[in-house]
Amino acid sequence: MGSGNKRIKNNTLYLRNTLSRRLDPFIPADRKLVRMFTCGPSIYDRPHIGNYRTYIYEDILERYLNYLGCRVKRVINFTDVEDKSIARMEKQGASLAEVTEPNAALFRKEAHDLHIRLPTYIPRSSTTVDQAVKLIQILLKKKIAYRHGRDIFYDPLKFEGFGKLFGLDMSKWPTQKRRFARDTYPGQRWNLGDFILWHGYRRNWGGSLCWDMEIGKGRPAWNIQDPAMITAHLGYQIDISCGGVDNLYRHHDYTIAVIEAVSRKQFARYWLHGEHVLIDGKKMSKSKGNILYPGDLVDRGYNHGHIRFHLLRTHYRRRITLRETELAESREQLDNLQIQIQKVLDPTLYVKNDSAKFRNLLAALRNGFTQAMNNDLDSGAAISNLGNTINLLVQFKDQQGINKKQAASFRQVLTGIDSVLKVFNF
Repeated sequence: MGSGNKRIKNNTLYLRNTLSRRLDPFIPADRKLVRMFTCGPSIYDRPHIGNYRTYIYEDILERYLNYLGCRVKRVINFTDVEDKSIARMEKQGASLAEVTEPNAALFRKEAHDLHIRLPTYIPRSSTTVDQAVKLIQILLKKKIAYRHGRDIFYDPLKFEGFGKLFGLDMSKWPTQKRRFARDTYPGQRWNLGDFILWHGYRRNWGGSLCWDMEIGKGRPAWNIQDPAMITAHLGYQIDISCGGVDNLYRHHDYTIAVIEAVSRKQFARYWLHGEHVLIDGKKMSKSKGNILYPGDLVDRGYNHGHIRFHLLRTHYRRRITLRETELAESREQLDNLQIQIQKVLDPTLYVKNDSAKFRNLLAALRNGFTQAMNNDLDSGAAISNLGNTINLLVQFKDQQGINKKQAASFRQVLTGIDSVLKVFNF
């Protein structure tokens, strides 16, 4: 982002915290380990470019924390039990595994192609039902949740500070009791009422979507699934929670309300939200039918490195409109950078030069990268600084030459930088 540069220190990462509405210095609760949750895909369908933009900025965050010397315990999840997957099962006459497994496998493959590093184990809604039930039992005991017929709902008026992440004006909350029984609702709006935690069993359900638990026969609602997966694998307090900006409507405040009502402690201290990818000025979404997948861009002549590079050129909190001219510009810029890098890496034999100037250029390469990334992961500025300094290094080589030791030093610095960006081949 453009603001906040004066506050950036070379050795401190600042993150634009949705919760505080400020650019905050990142200080983990445990200096030896950063705990981070990143919202994963709903695998009733395959992820699109807009989804992958979110996963890429989250990947950049984890990689940059590693670059700064932090060890990161990250959980990303698969949502496999929800209204949409059930509708897809009924439409296709298929099992839950038949609907979701191909999309889970495709996500892993495309994430690998885009150099998105994933944890070895990815929990699923269907594998964390016991924890969901445990949370619901505590909420029932606290009288924050209640039964209505077969279902169990959460009453937001029983949780002080509900909607604090979004900044919801609770004075406009309706006095009349309203319940919202679906897992998800279309659009960016608030459901001003109680939200569902547990879907009680109906006779028309398939056996694979029903669990016979202490709280009754049924299945966990979407709103309890992330809290269950988070608390089962990271605990009740973490450092960072990430997702797309869509999650600011309902989803992330529901997660806060569930976890903090149970623990009575702050759940996440830093919240990051990435912006949309637009097509023809409209948000990319399955409901609008304006979806692009990574394979669509590969078919147009872009490789996965070009795609990742293009998405990194714009700050994650700014919208991107996918245009052919700008995609082609990103491809050309990355390909040219690869050529320039190779020029620097190819040493001149037996050359002697002003090594102090070369060391200063390497320091500028490293410092320009960290200064940009410390400013809320400004990967676009980092790439710009990188390109400018590499051009100066090429000029230096043309004028004075670069020996093997200097080429090795450049490779070492660039290897560290690319351990974060993951866009170069050298």
